Amino acid sequence: MSNTEVTKVTAEEIRSFFRKDVFAAFVGIELVEAGNGRATARLPLHDHHRNGLGIVHGGAVFTLADLAFAAACNSYGRIAVAIHCSISFIKAAQGNFLLAEAREVSAGPKIAAYSVRVTDGAGEIVSVFEGMAYRKKESWRP
Repeated sequence: MSNTEVTKVTAEEIRSFFRKDVFAAFVGIELVEAGNGRATARLPLHDHHRNGLGIVHGGAVFTLADLAFAAACNSYGRIAVAIHCSISFIKAAQGNFLLAEAREVSAGPKIAAYSVRVTDGAGEIVSVFEGMAYRKKESWRP
């Protein structure tokens, strides 16, 4: 596969690939959909996702956003790894789940940028995550 080649990857292939993400599974994250530089992931909230103040732990929010980012940037079948990520926490989450929606902002032959919006069960924005990925030549597909 050339460095600029993009291949069609099915949503099921992407979900199958991310089932190997043991940490995301341990946290309880479900990859809802992914493809063509986009991804949506969901996290049902439980007591173990809360910090000492009783609000959703920032690490849980970041992990959810990071999984959506990873699915979006790997959705073309090429290995893509994070080279920079940042997150801004807007408000404490309400409700019993979080939803992360990642979208591609730009993609060059080697570097791609993504934005992830995390919302809570009330539909309010909880955080905004920005990520940059390095796109390798190799495919993650068998």
